Amino acid sequence: MIVYVESNFVLELALVQEQHETCDQILRVCEAGVSRLVLPAFSMMEPLETLRRHEVARRRVKNALEEELRQLARTATYRDRLRDSEPVVELLRLSSEQDLQRLASVRSRLLACAELIPLEGSILAQAEEHQEDYDLSPQDAVIYASVLAHRRISGESGCFVTRDRDFDDLEIKRELRSYNCKLLSNFAAGYQFLRGLYSEESP
Repeated sequence: MIVYVESNFVLELALVQEQHETCDQILRVCEAGVSRLVLPAFSMMEPLETLRRHEVARRRVKNALEEELRQLARTATYRDRLRDSEPVVELLRLSSEQDLQRLASVRSRLLACAELIPLEGSILAQAEEHQEDYDLSPQDAVIYASVLAHRRISGESGCFVTRDRDFDDLEIKRELRSYNCKLLSNFAAGYQFLRGLYSEESP
């Protein structure tokens, strides 16, 4: 079974979000060689750009907050209470650095076990059509075109696991089914699906 994932799978792990434990279980299944993990190469770069945007936004908030705190500190009645704000300022400083470190660790794990779908000209051309046909964002259209390109050359059954609701479309599901690929709209469902498959295969 081929398991397709995309950018939100990478971010879920890197940012330790709600379903990160389930994503880790899926990744462990693939690291063990039980399933094949495949993702668009684009999905290895998009999370980095997302975290860089977060970093810029947090730095802007941190700088503004520090300036406001300096102004408040000039008022004697506020000075003692400002100590409570120090952990927040420190969190804004450290969080982006830690997010990027976790992303680097996740990327290393993925590169060690996953197959990347190269971003080729034919995929970009197909992405433009998918953008119009399914009202997808340019980024989602590239991801979907990448998955379909891989399905056209793979005879192995597959599932596409994503939290992105833009893919939860009847026509997209139908098209994926025509390529023997099931769409699963959250990571917990993806892991349960894999567990069900392999429990059926066990003697």
